[in-house]
Amino acid sequence: MLLRAWVPVLLALVLAGCASRSQDVLVLRLAHALGPTHSVHRAMVYLGERLEEKSGGTIRVVVYPSQQLGSERELLELLQIGSLAMAKVSAAVLEGFVPEYQVFSLPYLFRDDTHRFKVLEGPIGQELLLAGERVLLRGLCYYDAGSRSFYTVTRPIYTPDDLRGLKIRTLESPTQIQMVNLMGASATPIPWGEVFTALQQGIVDGAENNPPSFYLSHHYEVARFYTLDEHTSIPDVLLISLHVWNRLTPQQRQWVQEAAMESAQYQKQLWKESTEEALRAVQEAGVEIIYPDKQPFVEKVQPIYEQYRNRPELNRLIARIKAVE
Repeated sequence: MLLRAWVPVLLALVLAGCASRSQDVLVLRLAHALGPTHSVHRAMVYLGERLEEKSGGTIRVVVYPSQQLGSERELLELLQIGSLAMAKVSAAVLEGFVPEYQVFSLPYLFRDDTHRFKVLEGPIGQELLLAGERVLLRGLCYYDAGSRSFYTVTRPIYTPDDLRGLKIRTLESPTQIQMVNLMGASATPIPWGEVFTALQQGIVDGAENNPPSFYLSHHYEVARFYTLDEHTSIPDVLLISLHVWNRLTPQQRQWVQEAAMESAQYQKQLWKESTEEALRAVQEAGVEIIYPDKQPFVEKVQPIYEQYRNRPELNRLIARIKAVE
């Protein structure tokens, strides 16, 4: 199905090359689903600038935003066959390729932002970035995607009971779908680019995402209630095709990795600023921002953790994450 639907894209990529050379310049093509004003896109542009500088102009990065080359799942498949050099996807979408990434979709896994960054930037986070190599996906760094919360069109959400009977758009993640269903709603996976229309036409009654995405997508124009329950903190992941990585020299690999890590730190600051701006802007636009008691939401999703007791590897990973001080 992918090959039939994306023959034009694949042909274009094959002809141009996912990592093409022109006059001794290596061009790496990087794709993602977010818009060009998003902090992640700006960080990728910065990555390109840093990589060009480090390599003395011998490596360039061309960024394709806004699903120009496909959905996040399709981008991962393009990486796997070597038809795309780099991509940014949500860790939730990576679940279907690297099961260990399921852990990031667990609700209320992190105590706070400090705990989250210690995990992502420490040994556990680095292990997970490399876990995808077995399916030809090498992680380079994480981009901050903050915490996800519910927003709705017709009624506010103060407790999980208020979600009962509502269709809520979720990521294409089994863990996310189960979480939303446990809270009483009906999880409805829809590609990101279709969510605005789905909200507008009543296909879904709400969705869940972080403040910058809620604002920059203009979803706040339709969904007028935003409940900051902060149920999950799922990072974005920058990946490189292992086919491309293996063709780089050791020096080129070092440049790429360094530029990626520098872009992650740059994006973290951009994210903080954009989150503050987004909350201020949607509130000024008339959105009701709700700060609920999180404990009832926490209690609703405990069955997710119970089922991991029968999966020793993931259970150990959860325990390691919770033990990080």
